[in-house]
Amino acid sequence: MAEPLLKVEGLEAWYGESHVLHGVGIEVRQGEVVTLLGRNGAGKTTTLRAIMGLVGKRQGSVRFEGQELIGARSDRIARAGIALCPEERGIFASLDVTENLLLPPVVRAGGMDLEAIYTLFPNLKERARSPGTKLSGGEQQMLAIARILRTGARLLMLDEPTEGLAPVIVQQIGRTIREIKARGFTVLLVEQNFRFAQTVADRHYVMEHGQVVDAVSNEELAGSMDRLHAYLGV
Repeated sequence: MAEPLLKVEGLEAWYGESHVLHGVGIEVRQGEVVTLLGRNGAGKTTTLRAIMGLVGKRQGSVRFEGQELIGARSDRIARAGIALCPEERGIFASLDVTENLLLPPVVRAGGMDLEAIYTLFPNLKERARSPGTKLSGGEQQMLAIARILRTGARLLMLDEPTEGLAPVIVQQIGRTIREIKARGFTVLLVEQNFRFAQTVADRHYVMEHGQVVDAVSNEELAGSMDRLHAYLGV
């Protein structure tokens, strides 16, 4: 079997003196949607940040397309083809939608152009000249995802994309993730909304106390609900 697109082994991370990840190991194959599930404070967001090189200190192994990135700076990791869409979205309020979309640099070939992005996100096309401050939460989330699709990144890491959004917008985000997958992108998704995660993901890792404690495929969900209830309190 081909090597995973992303292979994380023994990943440790620190914020200052706080040791927050304890030997995390995950794999994400090309074209998959994989979720990190867990309660608040389990280490899900920190795992994404550690993969991206955005923690104070990290050790272990982060291999992407067979290339070791554990010692790389975050800008080199981005150029390798990994993009992070943070929970806070990072929309520039003083820029309009198109300006926000064009801001990040293209890091490699294979990204979507503006026309394709506006076809995928018709709401954003309608709001192309609207400043970031005028967008709804759902529109801001779509813009944050659309912005990294332009860069040519092969692995999109999405941190809590449904947080605080109305159910109808959550469904729209789900359709977007499925469409992104159909276009050949790979997604690593942090989610607390387990019911949403099961509508988009191929596999799930469960985290507790900075460690991966379980792994479940979508096909195994029906027989794993008792375990997941215990981990997630759902």
